[in-house]
Amino acid sequence: MREVWTTERVRAAEAKVLARTPPGALMRRAAFAVSVRAAELLSEHAGRVAGTHVVLFVGSGDNGGDALWAGAMLRRRGVAVTAVLLNPERAHREGLAALRRAGGRVVEPAQAGPALDRADLVVDGIVGLSARGGLRPQAAELVAQAGAPILAVDLPSGVEPDTGAVEGEAVHATATVTFGAYKPLHFLEPAAGLCGDVRLVDIGIRPELGDPDFVALDPADVGLAWPVPRSADDKYTQGVTGVVAGSSRFPGAAVLAVGGAVQATSGMVRYAGYAADAVRNRWPEVIATGSLADSGRVQAWVVGPGSGTGSDSQEMLREVLAAGVPVCADADATTMIAQNPDLLLARDPDTPLVLTPHEREFERLAGSVGTDRIAAARRAAQRYHAVVLLKGHCTVIADDKGHTYVQRSGRSWPATAGSGDVLSGMIGALLAAGLEPAFAAACAALAHDEAAARAAANAPTSASSIVAAIPEAVRALRGFVRP
Repeated sequence: MREVWTTERVRAAEAKVLARTPPGALMRRAAFAVSVRAAELLSEHAGRVAGTHVVLFVGSGDNGGDALWAGAMLRRRGVAVTAVLLNPERAHREGLAALRRAGGRVVEPAQAGPALDRADLVVDGIVGLSARGGLRPQAAELVAQAGAPILAVDLPSGVEPDTGAVEGEAVHATATVTFGAYKPLHFLEPAAGLCGDVRLVDIGIRPELGDPDFVALDPADVGLAWPVPRSADDKYTQGVTGVVAGSSRFPGAAVLAVGGAVQATSGMVRYAGYAADAVRNRWPEVIATGSLADSGRVQAWVVGPGSGTGSDSQEMLREVLAAGVPVCADADATTMIAQNPDLLLARDPDTPLVLTPHEREFERLAGSVGTDRIAAARRAAQRYHAVVLLKGHCTVIADDKGHTYVQRSGRSWPATAGSGDVLSGMIGALLAAGLEPAFAAACAALAHDEAAARAAANAPTSASSIVAAIPEAVRALRGFVRP
């Protein structure tokens, strides 16, 4: 599990540590980490360290100081270093002096062309965590000239640190070294896609940070939490998932949602709705009926995929919400709730509810997502007293207590028709197995993404293939767990 803090909280923690640390110690520790990572990249891309050439893009803040000190350290390893000062009057004085003592060259932007032509690596120390907006024209022109791999100090310059937004020109880094804590930009799109490989370096601020602002689950977290049968388990104790989905027009949505639930756990799945025959034909292990009243008891419901928004569907949604068990409301269910919020009056406010909108459905529920996906998901979670899973290339899961997960895919294989129906079935199965609602949604999102990647195998895929790949994905996730 990777913990993430906002830049304001990171800076506050750094200030506390700086107050009891010898001057310059934290910067030199950070710079050493940059120099080590730079040497690794030089070995990878140039085949050696000594005899290579590194160009530093140096801004006026501490990131520029980190870059200058790192340059001085690289000089001691036989690397030729040229620092390009974007604001010479405000360059970090001690770092600049250290680079000059080590034999590094210093030039202004207009003189940078020859150095960039022979560079094996560029270090981005243009701006730090306090910067906002895209690159200034001079910096953007320099970055455009860089043909070598780029190592970013803390963040690729030009991105918004707390939202991951990119408004203008920004650095596209091969790798990033960040200090003390992960920041939101390392996980939120589109900035995360510009970071390359992110390396976190401990500089001693963790005890001052407190609880994280959000977390990103790792495969081992999901593998460890995924429900598997124990010696005393039977089909009932592992959780019974109910699915109300599909219609005569969209029977496939029911088949896919049911498939997601069947493949996710070893318990039981019950189906109620108009697509009972289609469900039985594809999933004979499912108890399928045409009536909610005949469906039997369940530990969680999935409702909405392909159900339509007519009066019958609204009544079924109302009955599901009144059942007193956790509910995953997807697709048409989110639309019905947006159109008629009084449907939620049937629900006990203490009964877990997971809403799974994509951006257009979210707009109907809670207005524009905007550039801050975390703030938007939290706002909707408070409004509906629910867990909100905001789908996308970077999926955000938030509950009304402030717990937030971010699942960055980095790939687009789940973006196929019916994929969301599969995800809702997986969430329902994990809810039925007893996982805490926000955590269940986050685990399902990661496993769903893994299943999509395995189904695709670098070629377009279908939702049915994602369903088939779920067991393989879960096995892979559990492979991270030690026996």
